[in-house]
Amino acid sequence: MNQLLFENITFGYETSLKPILKDVTASFPEGWTGIIGPNGTGKTTLLKLACGELTPIQGYIRHGGRACYCSQRTDDPPSQWEEFLQSGESEAWEWRGRLKIREDWFERWPTLSQGERKRAQLAVILWQDPDILAVDEPTNHLDREARRLVGDALAAYQGIGLLVSHDRELLDNLCRQCLMIDPPQTHSFPGGYTEASRLAKQKEAEILGAYQKAKSDMERLMHSASARLDKANRYRNGFSKRNLDIRDSDSRSKIDLARVSGKDGKAGRLADQLNGRVRQATEKVSQFNIKKKYETDFWVLGESASRDLLLQLPAGSIELGEGRILEFPALELRPTDRIALTGPNGTGKTTLLNYILNQHLTLPEGKWVYLPQEIHLEEASRIMERFHQLPEDEKGRVMTLVSCLGSRPDRLVGGRNLAPSPGEIRKLLLALGAARNPWLIIMDEPTNHLDLPSVEALESALSEFPGALILVSHDERFLSRLARVRWEIHSDNDSQMKLQTALIGDAY
Repeated sequence: MNQLLFENITFGYETSLKPILKDVTASFPEGWTGIIGPNGTGKTTLLKLACGELTPIQGYIRHGGRACYCSQRTDDPPSQWEEFLQSGESEAWEWRGRLKIREDWFERWPTLSQGERKRAQLAVILWQDPDILAVDEPTNHLDREARRLVGDALAAYQGIGLLVSHDRELLDNLCRQCLMIDPPQTHSFPGGYTEASRLAKQKEAEILGAYQKAKSDMERLMHSASARLDKANRYRNGFSKRNLDIRDSDSRSKIDLARVSGKDGKAGRLADQLNGRVRQATEKVSQFNIKKKYETDFWVLGESASRDLLLQLPAGSIELGEGRILEFPALELRPTDRIALTGPNGTGKTTLLNYILNQHLTLPEGKWVYLPQEIHLEEASRIMERFHQLPEDEKGRVMTLVSCLGSRPDRLVGGRNLAPSPGEIRKLLLALGAARNPWLIIMDEPTNHLDLPSVEALESALSEFPGALILVSHDERFLSRLARVRWEIHSDNDSQMKLQTALIGDAY
């Protein structure tokens, strides 16, 4: 059986002050291994090391056969794209069929959707049948059907697979084990993401329990040693002749007898023995690597509106361009409604949101929050400037909310010229809105750009939000936890889209 081994791997970029990965030892058997960890912990770096695109500073990577890295980006056509489309081999036909690749895609690459490009990218790599396949975020921005096709194709792969993804359903369906990266440590656990996370939390609790016991033992010994030292000092003072009257022969004789018997040094020896045990206990405590944990669960500030309806949209239609139209029935939004707006890419979900926001939402300023699918650089700069202009008490409140969503707020206070990541700026925008006690939160693809800890923190936060939610997402696990009603857009044909409403679980 083929296997990929990392032995004491350390790697850092020239611009890094410290290594991205340090002393990583891991084994990757045949089948899929999920690579899990917060943003910036070296997941993509590990994939590139496995495929030979990067060389470790120290350590060894052992494997046989050919390795391929499937990048998250799909700007350019994959290498051998034309050969794949023209190949008459049965394997090429199989992958073109599995991933629904069309022959005219070669000329149409600039106009292909993200889902179409990702399917093409994967089809070419799977056709090459590598022994090791490292895939980076294959379902980002993909709709439900594209996710299904990609998941089925990856499940058919028979070699050693490494998967970086924040798609929990994909990780659970594919992976036999998960490698959890928590710098400077890595740990492997069996199962998909759900099982591996449970085992990781169980191990973390056991380590924390052992640390707390060791620390308690150390503190108890330190207290005993301090008391023993006081007692030894009292003995020493009691056996001193310094303050005795020169004519007090009885007291002087008792002190001489204690010195001859060794009684005067016994307390000191006991104190020394305890100090030795304290040193051992202190060394034991220092061997634990207990990292400071930032709380990632919080209640999104907000309130339920006093009015009966937040939105009343009469039945109508919206032009989507290129002769396409979206028809929708009368829609209402009540103060505690939780809506999942779903449908294939390109069917008008974001257009419908903009239609509601620009023409039909009449809530007071500050009583609604909107997180768009993408925040461009200029808008990110305006959001940062807005944050820096807040009074200090309100700024502190926002920073607390950002930290609860899994980001370090020190990046925000470092200065106006810093450029937060897409995930960080989305967390900041949510925190700015949540601090104003909104009635309604609208989010377009909220899990994009977030790592798994942040996704789960966001779920926990929104589950306690007392107001209304409208969520656009392809993440069914995220929606199933938070939404109760689905506004589902179906495509009757290439030009006509229709929105239907249903309870979650009844949509299909």
